[in-house]
Amino acid sequence: MNLIIDAGNSAIKLAFFEAGALVLTKHVDPIYQNFKVIHAEYPQISSVLICDVRGLDWGFLSNIFESKIIFKLSSSWRFPFQSEYKTPKMLGTDRVGLVAAASKMYPNQNVLIVDIGSCITFDILKQDNTYIGGIISPGYNIRYKGLKEFTGKLPLVENEMTDKRIGDDTKTSIQVGVFQGVFYEITGQIEYFRKKYKNLTIILTGGDCLQLSKRLKNPIFAHPNFLVKGLDYILELNKKQL
Repeated sequence: MNLIIDAGNSAIKLAFFEAGALVLTKHVDPIYQNFKVIHAEYPQISSVLICDVRGLDWGFLSNIFESKIIFKLSSSWRFPFQSEYKTPKMLGTDRVGLVAAASKMYPNQNVLIVDIGSCITFDILKQDNTYIGGIISPGYNIRYKGLKEFTGKLPLVENEMTDKRIGDDTKTSIQVGVFQGVFYEITGQIEYFRKKYKNLTIILTGGDCLQLSKRLKNPIFAHPNFLVKGLDYILELNKKQL
């Protein structure tokens, strides 16, 4: 069994895989006791892969699992696609995992991956299996916090989906502005890339993907677990060399 640890900016997601099949996902806090319980519940874990965009200290894991089965994804690993990215060492391991999933699940296709989390990323994998790069933009919560932090009087508003097009108070004005801003940014980028790449497959993923997927008119595939599937694929490709 492979344990994939997806340490995003806002949450820690665990995914358990058996022979390439996703068995279970759960969210936990990154503390010793939580992983001690996981080790007791799943003693068959044979590999642990960490994908961390925050730079957390995972040293405590070696007191629970054997050090030789704990791996941290890096740019030196073998990936299932070619890359034209000019700064590969700065490419986020989460984006690498997303592109790997696209390479496996949608081979020989032009693929646009839209990941909606703390940041919104757009990544393009061409049908010849070449990753060319993408776009990074602020996500919902960053926009809400930015309005609070960089103004004198605007409040911090919770991220709630709204069908309103015009706010009738300060709270709803902010919610409409943030939600519609994200919505039209994504639809605009999709429209641009659909014109640029023929027969484009569009993947929507990330923690906030489900609240948005039903509003999009373009044919898309919503995959909340797209990243962890790509990470498991990369782990399997590299096991013999680790």
